[in-house]
Amino acid sequence: MARPSLQILCFWFVHFKSHKVYKIYKKCTNIRLLGQIRLKVVHLRMRRRARCFNDVIFAARASHYHDYFKLTKRWLRHNRHKKTYHFHVEWKHDFLFTIVKDKSICLICHQAVALAKRGNVERHHNTIHPNFKDTYPLKSTHRSKKVDELKSVLKAQQSLFTKPTAKSKAATEASFRVSHLLAKHKKPFTDGELYKEAMVAAADTLFKDLKNKEDITNAIESVPLGPATVARRVELLSEDVNQQVLKDLSLCECYSLQFDESQDVTDTAQLMVFVRMAFKDSTTKEAFLTLLPLQGRTRGEDIYNEFKRYVHDNSIPIHKLVAITTDGAPAMRGLHSGFVALCRHDPDFPRFLNYHCVIHQQALASKVVDLSHVMTLVVKIVNSIRAKGLQHRLFKSLLDELWLSRGKVLQRFVDLLPEIKSFLESRNEQHEELSDDAWLLDLGFLTDVTAKLNELNYELQGKDKDVTHMISAVNAFKAKVGVWASQLKNGSLVHFPNLEKMLQNMRNKDAFLPQEFCSQLEKLASEFNRRFQELNDIREVVVFISKPFLPIEIEEVSTKFQQVFALPIGVDMEIIELQNDIELKARSRDSDFWGLVNTEKFPLLSSCALKVKAYFGSTYLCEMAFSQMKIIKSKNRSCLTNRHLTDCVRLAVSNYEPDYRALADSVQSQPSH
Repeated sequence: MARPSLQILCFWFVHFKSHKVYKIYKKCTNIRLLGQIRLKVVHLRMRRRARCFNDVIFAARASHYHDYFKLTKRWLRHNRHKKTYHFHVEWKHDFLFTIVKDKSICLICHQAVALAKRGNVERHHNTIHPNFKDTYPLKSTHRSKKVDELKSVLKAQQSLFTKPTAKSKAATEASFRVSHLLAKHKKPFTDGELYKEAMVAAADTLFKDLKNKEDITNAIESVPLGPATVARRVELLSEDVNQQVLKDLSLCECYSLQFDESQDVTDTAQLMVFVRMAFKDSTTKEAFLTLLPLQGRTRGEDIYNEFKRYVHDNSIPIHKLVAITTDGAPAMRGLHSGFVALCRHDPDFPRFLNYHCVIHQQALASKVVDLSHVMTLVVKIVNSIRAKGLQHRLFKSLLDELWLSRGKVLQRFVDLLPEIKSFLESRNEQHEELSDDAWLLDLGFLTDVTAKLNELNYELQGKDKDVTHMISAVNAFKAKVGVWASQLKNGSLVHFPNLEKMLQNMRNKDAFLPQEFCSQLEKLASEFNRRFQELNDIREVVVFISKPFLPIEIEEVSTKFQQVFALPIGVDMEIIELQNDIELKARSRDSDFWGLVNTEKFPLLSSCALKVKAYFGSTYLCEMAFSQMKIIKSKNRSCLTNRHLTDCVRLAVSNYEPDYRALADSVQSQPSH
């Protein structure tokens, strides 16, 4: 027996949901199998033109295939050629009918006809309103005005029901917008009512001469901004933003993560996670992913278990992970039981790159400059001034910088050194070091070096700083250190203005020995090379992705590509073809160069370029978010739950914009009373 047609199978699938149609389709040649099927009773109401068919009940037990076939054919035959009727604009003036929600409504009596047929509309008008055409002749100006008047009356009646709903929706949307503003500025939920009072007070003054002042005030007062309402709004806003991030994660080609851990005001350990996504068009996005509370201990195993649970619960595409950036804590980078090591041993995780935060490395490397005897005395003197001379106007700038930056404090100290000496003498405080030429030279050198390290630190900080930028900044600094040491050996102090200033004030300039300071610079360069060995391993790859047409050793670079990305054989051929592509070479300066590269012709290089674009260079975003977290969960808001803390941090640091209209439509509107 022939198999049933696709149209019949579709009918079965819709109405006989308890059966698997695709199995029927495969086995329907065996009529005995079909005889075992038990159909549910299905009621179908079929309409055709102006009349309705009675309910058709298909039998519950059919034993032969022909029964299915005949009943289905009969239903399809009755419903194949349905005709749809449409409202015509001229009926508005001819028969005083209008269309409201797909229904033909009489403008005079507001009754509806069953079908939008000319005969139905004309019959209603001539039967129910026979005298209208005498009072208002057809195609007359008087009739047109009457039609417009009747339409206005109908709209006014409809507005009695639609306007309150529209106002309620607007109030709900305004509630979402204000709640987002509160969360964005890290304000408590209770400030919502204060915002409303402020808006009402401003409206009373700004709109006092307007006729609709009362309507404006009532509209503001109808916005629900109670603490519980704001909390619910923040939850929904956060979920909307989170879903946008998860959607981008599903669409991106690859991504990297940065992790950092800190404690909130209640001593609860919080794991901050940010994501950097690279898309097929070579664009990137950085976003807050989550804030995970760590109850109890914070070992690498605890961090791993909590993050793995989050990945599972939110269906994170972990196979797209290409890199993880962390700080240097043992819980993160422990050789066997650290978080990164556990992730590497997990078969669910792909092969990924891991490196220590560049900013942390730079801060640790700077400690190799061993001039602690200078910094200790400077801090001691500044604290003494702060305790005894807080109102002294000469030291206001020094005290303002005290808690901000070591480099700035040293610079202020050097600039105010004569005044500081006079102030301490007036207090009978003696510090022999302030007159010691060797100590002053160390002070000048430390001030200059610290200022240069601060410049590097600022260069590494900020949003949208990928690993390419980090490697460039670090390599430039290492090269500068070599130049400074070489110039210092030759007696040139052009890059050390404070050291030169101290030397000029010395009586015996022959006592200046630059070898000691050169030794400090060499130690600094050596420490930078040791600390940034991880970045050196990927340097050649990053340089090629940034400047693909520079002269290179193809075998050496292709070997690096294979080591870093575990690529198959063939990347060397792609490098050769790319460097000899005249059209691409002409556009090598374009910022979106890799977006122009044909992924089918250069699949390996295109994939590597996206991965490099996805690499984080530091954990700066996590540290910045922790600063926001400290403000949000302060001593005055220590009872904030972990759920609400995550929601507030997400809205405070995210660049994603919630869909206010959709959120307002998704909740039941309840205006404030």
